Amino acid sequence: MKVVIAGAGSVGRYMADQLHASGHEVTLVDQTPAVFDRFGSEGPVTWFLGDACEVATLDAVSVADADVLAAVTGDDEDNLVIALLAKQEFGVPRVVARVNNPKNEWMFNEMWGVDVAVSTPHLLTAVVEEAVNVGSFVRLLSLEGGDARLAEVTLTEKSPAIGSAIADLGLPRESTVVALIRDRHVVVPRGDTVLRPNDEVLVLVTGDAEDDVRRVLVG
Repeated sequence: MKVVIAGAGSVGRYMADQLHASGHEVTLVDQTPAVFDRFGSEGPVTWFLGDACEVATLDAVSVADADVLAAVTGDDEDNLVIALLAKQEFGVPRVVARVNNPKNEWMFNEMWGVDVAVSTPHLLTAVVEEAVNVGSFVRLLSLEGGDARLAEVTLTEKSPAIGSAIADLGLPRESTVVALIRDRHVVVPRGDTVLRPNDEVLVLVTGDAEDDVRRVLVG
């Protein structure tokens, strides 16, 4: 898979190293000469010095041939422009964008060419909520412009789902349990998996099904 990463800060460089280690072809794009001079000669990842907000730069790195473009600069406006150009001008199949300011997250949607928006502040908040609010329904990640959400709930003994098999929960069709964490181990959920107290349930919810899922798992 060919991946183009716009933004060679610590996030972009880490992503590039991990993706390359997994066997993907990675190109890092950054417009800061100091970053390029310091890190550009490190490792087997391809580097390109240029402004990813410009069509000429994206064309120079053959972004039209990329399977994924990740806009992970520290500037939300730049990430939106990069995402829009990648999707509309080059038809990149999958565009991932980093959200630096949570107040801007509402703009990171399909209209701006963003398939997946990742907000680090929201992820950290969700992790903290999950740690302190046992029994609460916590959103972890929004997908497809918010139409799909990955959520987590740690079941308490008062949860109406305790003792029931997943197939018997009556979850809406627009939702599915994708994983359980039980005793610090990941359990692949099946229809006959019976839920227990302290199970961490990861559920993918689409459409307007969130309230129904909350009632089933939380009460």
